Amino acid sequence: MTSSSIGDQWQTLSQIVEIRSQWIILVAERLRDNEGREFEYWRIEKSNSLLVVVEYRDLLILPQPTYRPGVARVTRDLAGGRFDGSLSKRTTAQEILRREFHLTGAVKASITGLNKTGWDIDSSTSNQQLYAVVANVDASTEIPSSRIGTSYPATVVGGRSLRDDLTCLQCRAAVEAWLDRRTS
Repeated sequence: MTSSSIGDQWQTLSQIVEIRSQWIILVAERLRDNEGREFEYWRIEKSNSLLVVVEYRDLLILPQPTYRPGVARVTRDLAGGRFDGSLSKRTTAQEILRREFHLTGAVKASITGLNKTGWDIDSSTSNQQLYAVVANVDASTEIPSSRIGTSYPATVVGGRSLRDDLTCLQCRAAVEAWLDRRTS
């Protein structure tokens, strides 16, 4: 049996609750699976994300670490933000670079996608997808050193060190895709 025919046999019987905020929609539903079993299922609807692997002056740079409520600690992450598709990946990446590194004016950067279609973040409980790009920021751009949290050589060895130091699985996936491009 193909996955599409299995999926066609699932039914949403009723919605139990829906909670909306500006960031997410939390939905609880009663479902019947392809074997006739009924159960309660919770899921989250949220905007897609765009992560930016930033190459700058032969370095991979990350913004300052920030507090993450989900894990209740400060973490080191790639530059990133929401990607709702209303703007292109390029424009969204430029806005992320402006925000994360406090840049003003036009951002001179060559921006290349690392994935054509979004990667599912957690397909069991979320509709969110992750997109990743590389932004090779022009060396003439002045990024304030106070806004750079950490840097690694923009080499395979540096990329592997960065990947290994990251605890965010999404960030690690983006760096792994960057590494794949460097080694292929």
